[in-house]
Amino acid sequence: MQIIKPNVTDSTNNYLKQLLMDTALEDFCVVVTNQQTKGKGQMGTEWVSEKGKNLTISILKKQPSIILSRQFILSILVSLSIVKTLEGYNVPKLAIKWPNDILSDHHKISGILIENLIKSNKIDFSVIGIGLNVNQELFEGLSKVSSLKSILGMHVDRDQLLYKLLENLQMYFKLYATKGEEILNTEYESYLFRKDKPSTFELPNSTLFTGIIRGVSETGKLRIQMEHETKEFDLKELKLLY
Repeated sequence: MQIIKPNVTDSTNNYLKQLLMDTALEDFCVVVTNQQTKGKGQMGTEWVSEKGKNLTISILKKQPSIILSRQFILSILVSLSIVKTLEGYNVPKLAIKWPNDILSDHHKISGILIENLIKSNKIDFSVIGIGLNVNQELFEGLSKVSSLKSILGMHVDRDQLLYKLLENLQMYFKLYATKGEEILNTEYESYLFRKDKPSTFELPNSTLFTGIIRGVSETGKLRIQMEHETKEFDLKELKLLY
C-alpha cells in the first residue's frame, strides 16, 4: 500500500491533488500528515487539529464507477468505513450526522471532505479527506467535539487505526461493487443521527421549523417529514440544531 507522509502540509487533500498532476499513484494511495496548516472541512470551514495528535489523511480512489448524480454514495461508503472502524474500538453511541460527520453520543469525532475530478459525467478520481480526533483532549471553544482518547480513556495508536480504516474502506468499496447501493443505503440510514425523531432545523433566513428525518434521497438530500408533506433539503438549505 502506498502511504506518503509529509510531516507538515497545508491540506492533505491539496497535497494529494498536486501529486496527481505529475505522479503515478496507486489506487487507495494515502497521504497522512502530523500537521495541517489549512485543513478543510465542509462548505469552506476549517478543520483544526492539534499537531501529532489526530488522524488527518487523504485517500485516492481511482475510477470508482459512480456517475456524477449519484456521488453521495461516496459519502455513504466512507462514513460506514469510519463507523465500522470505530466499532472495533468499542466507541459508544456512534451515529452519522448527515451528510458525513461521525458522532459519539452527540459529540463530533470525525469529518469527511470528498473532492472529485470529473470526466465524461463520471468520477475519474476521488480525493477522500478524513479528519479523525484521536488523542487530542482539549478543543477550545468547541463544546460538541470529542476524541477517542477522551471517550475511551486511553491513548490510541494512530498507525494501527489508519490501517484498520483502510481495510474497512476497501471492504466497503468491494461490497458496493458486488452488492450495489441498496444494502449500503439501508446500513447508512440505520446510523443516521436523529432519524425518526422530532428535530428542530434552521433555514438560511434564520427561520426555525420542526420536522422528522426520514432518510436520504438518491442524490444525497435529507428527507424531512413536515406537517403536511415530506421535503428534501440540500446541505446549504438547512442546519440541524441539537
